[in-house]
Amino acid sequence: MAMRYIPIFFLLFLSSFCKSDDQLTQAKPLTHGHTLISETGDFALGFFSPTTSNRSFYLGIWYHSLPGPRTVVWVANRDNPITNPSSGTLTVTSNSSLVLSDSSGRNIWMTASNIPARVSRAHAVLLNSGNFVLRSPNGADIWQSFDHPTDTMLPTMRFLASYKAQVVGRFIAWKGPHDPSSGNFSLSSDPSSPTPQLIIWHGTKPYCRTTVLNEASVIYGGTYLSNTGSVLYEANINSRGEYYIMFTISENSPFTRITLDYSGKSQFLSWNNQSSSWALIGEHPTAACDLYALCGPFSYCDYTQIIPACQCLEGFEPIDDISSSKGCKRKKVLKCSEPSHFVSLPGMKVPDKFLHIQNKSFDECTAECNRNCSCTAYAYANLSRAGAMADSSRCLVWLGELTDAGKGTAGENLYFRLADAPGIWSPISSISMEIACVSRHLTSFLNFSWYLCK
Repeated sequence: MAMRYIPIFFLLFLSSFCKSDDQLTQAKPLTHGHTLISETGDFALGFFSPTTSNRSFYLGIWYHSLPGPRTVVWVANRDNPITNPSSGTLTVTSNSSLVLSDSSGRNIWMTASNIPARVSRAHAVLLNSGNFVLRSPNGADIWQSFDHPTDTMLPTMRFLASYKAQVVGRFIAWKGPHDPSSGNFSLSSDPSSPTPQLIIWHGTKPYCRTTVLNEASVIYGGTYLSNTGSVLYEANINSRGEYYIMFTISENSPFTRITLDYSGKSQFLSWNNQSSSWALIGEHPTAACDLYALCGPFSYCDYTQIIPACQCLEGFEPIDDISSSKGCKRKKVLKCSEPSHFVSLPGMKVPDKFLHIQNKSFDECTAECNRNCSCTAYAYANLSRAGAMADSSRCLVWLGELTDAGKGTAGENLYFRLADAPGIWSPISSISMEIACVSRHLTSFLNFSWYLCK
């Protein structure tokens, strides 16, 4: 059989036709039915409808190479959907901006860039990381979607969590499983905190709080994920008053993402090829007492128990004598004219509403709290090993109630003040405590609540 030769120009044409396009230029806008696909084919950018009704359309980015339902990681016009699917157009303008408009000329969404007017001929590209970037002809990034996240954090994305910055990053959950509009839950740093700490917000109220973040200049940490065979690398970067959080995954790892679910949970997810679904690696909050200040003052959520529950700090007892979920009260009231001592509790997520005392050693931090009878607790961290540049210490003190504390396998020492000097023992008070405990045990038996005297 005679061999047939195909003209080389036809092969080149076919190759260019089949190659996915990852760029958007001023001469080539993006319209409904077309997509940009990253060079590796992992991500796609285009128009989508989250429901089968096809009544509302959005410009977004999703995983292109995964089977099953579309997993969207970024939405441009989440609160301003397109109602006519054929009218949406994404354009790179002559003044180097991205504009999403409809057929009537209405601007539905656009980027805000501070690039000089004389710079033109910019183009946009969808990177293999899932980042959609607007670039000038000299290669400088004018705008990027990673700086304007919706509900998802991807590897290599730098999340700005610094309280010193004018505009901090914020993840905002979807309103529902099929509604990408801004929901009730968001995640950002606490602007009122003197040291960065992440908060999940329900509206304007704290819903769940993480531990206090480390303010060292650069921190790197690696964690092996046994269920995925990957290594998760975490980096905290403090540069010129801006504090970033970032994570990356070892090479050839499955897709991973951190997302804020519409239910208010921050979830770390990894793609499972065997089940063709997202596997949950971790989430927060995980227990009822994880919720902000649910345990009340001078109580903490004990994660070391099989079922996490509220517990009173040592030297405290439940306010209502039944449960510590409403908070705890001192067994003996503090008085400035009487002796006191500090008790250490390790592995703690430190309470909220603290003061940060700069440039103090551990002994100086202890003395700072000890000399002030209004100081109820303190915590100290040595940041010198973590790369702190100016202040290699972190001295936190509390002047009132201790709220939203937690105890787990990891954390730091919390030193809190109790009345009476250590080592003083009174036989009368000891007998009184035993009588009170027997009485409470009897009450416990009658009410089937044996944990009162634990």
